[in-house]
Amino acid sequence: MERSLVLIKPDAVQRGLMGKIITRFEDRGLRMIAAKFMQVPEPLAKAHYAVHEGKPFYDSLITFITSSPVMAMVWEGPDAIVAIRQTVGKTRGTEAAPGTIRHDFAIQANKNLVHASDSVENGLAEIDLWFKPEELVDWKRDLENWMYE
Repeated sequence: MERSLVLIKPDAVQRGLMGKIITRFEDRGLRMIAAKFMQVPEPLAKAHYAVHEGKPFYDSLITFITSSPVMAMVWEGPDAIVAIRQTVGKTRGTEAAPGTIRHDFAIQANKNLVHASDSVENGLAEIDLWFKPEELVDWKRDLENWMYE
């Protein structure tokens, strides 16, 4: 099973889209194994976006992610990284496929509602950054026998 960090960003929180976004992942057949609603401290924001440090948009990323609470979650499932990124859609809402979160609820790239890990390796590193091991809940739904091979 793969795991991915998903952040419901401040714009989605402020617009009241958390429930709709969570439902998309549940409907897809993924399993949430951790979640916390939190105000992102600046050191965590800087660590999360360290790969972008020095780029012209870096400061605005930090300002945005710390501007309002986020819902930080860990989702698990077979091929979770690909399934989540398909569900989220391309970075710009105007380029995302119909039916994706970003197509249905976003327009611009800098207010694109969610973050999702882009690889298995980054997913594990991001989960370690945002969650302690004891915050992850190992559980299964009975209906997974009808969903997964």
